[in-house]
Amino acid sequence: MMGRVGCIDIGTVTCRLAVADVSEGRIRHLSKRSTIVDVGEGLTATGVIGEPARQRLLACIDGYLVDAREQATPVICCTLTSAARDASNSDVLLADLAARGLEAQVIPGEVEGQLTLLGVCQDFPGRLVLAADNGGGSTELALGRLSGTGLEAKAVRSVDVGCRRITDRFLMAGDPPFAADLSAAHDFAAEPFNKAVAELGLREAGAERLVVTGGTVTSLVAIKARLVPYDSKYVHLHELTYKEVEELEGLLAKLTVEERMQLPGLQSKRARVIWGGVVAVTELMRATGFDRLTVSESDLLHGLALTVDAVCTAGASPVMWEPKLARLV
Repeated sequence: MMGRVGCIDIGTVTCRLAVADVSEGRIRHLSKRSTIVDVGEGLTATGVIGEPARQRLLACIDGYLVDAREQATPVICCTLTSAARDASNSDVLLADLAARGLEAQVIPGEVEGQLTLLGVCQDFPGRLVLAADNGGGSTELALGRLSGTGLEAKAVRSVDVGCRRITDRFLMAGDPPFAADLSAAHDFAAEPFNKAVAELGLREAGAERLVVTGGTVTSLVAIKARLVPYDSKYVHLHELTYKEVEELEGLLAKLTVEERMQLPGLQSKRARVIWGGVVAVTELMRATGFDRLTVSESDLLHGLALTVDAVCTAGASPVMWEPKLARLV
C-alpha cells in the first residue's frame, strides 16, 4: 500500500518541502521544493533570528502548506536544525509554526545526522559509508550502513561548521575575501573536523566512500558543469575529486559576490555563502582523508520521509527519534 507523507526542513540557509509516496520502506516518488530564505542571516552576531529572516521563512512556509494540501498530503512533519538550535528566540518561531498547525521540532545534530544517513544509505544498501550533511550552520558526520535489520549508525557527530557560520565570521569584510580571512576560515573549519574524525576513529573505520549532501556540493557540481537549468538527475551521485573542489574554491575566492551571482549553475542567493561552504567541504575532505566525494540528493528530507512513513505504517521509527505529525487533510 502506498502512503503519502510531507516533510518540511528548516535549515540555516534553505527551507525545503518534500512530498513523498512511500511503499514497503522505499520512496517511489518524491517532489521537492527548495527556497533560500537565509533564516540564519545575522545570527552569529546577534544570537537571534532577525525579523526580516523570520518573515521570509513564514511566507515560504505558508506557500509550502498550500502546495502540500494541493497534493492531498495527509500528514506532515516539520523540523528545524542548526539556526534554531543556536537562536535564543527560537520559541517565537515555534509559536508561529504552531499557529499554522505544525508540530515543529528543533532536532539535535545527532538526529539530523541519523536522518541524513538513512537517506544516503538508500543508494548504497549493505555498504559502510560516511555521510556528511554540510549545511549553513553545521555539518553532521554519520558512519553506518543499511542492513537487512535496518539502519546501523555506528558513529554520529554534529560539528558547528557551515557555509553561513563561516561567511559571517570571516568573509564579510573583503569582497573578494582577504587572504588572511581565507586562512583563518580554513583553520576554523579544520580544528573541529580533525577533532571529530580522530575521536570517532573515522579514518580507521573502513568506510567505502564519503557521501556529502547539501547546497554547497550540489552547487559545485552545477558550477563545474555549467548546469542551466539545474538537473538533479545529473547531480545525484556525481563525484568530485579533492583537486576539483580545490580548483573551484580557488575560482570562487577570486570573485566578488556580484561576479559569483553571474556564474552559470549557481543560484544568485547562494553567491555570498558559497565560498564558506567550499571551505567546509575542503577541510572535511582533508580531515577524513578521502580524495573524492559522492554528491547525494537522497538527504535529510529522504530520511524524514522514510521515518514519517515508518511511524505511520509500522508505529516505529528507524532512527532514535520520533517525528510529531500534523494532519493536513
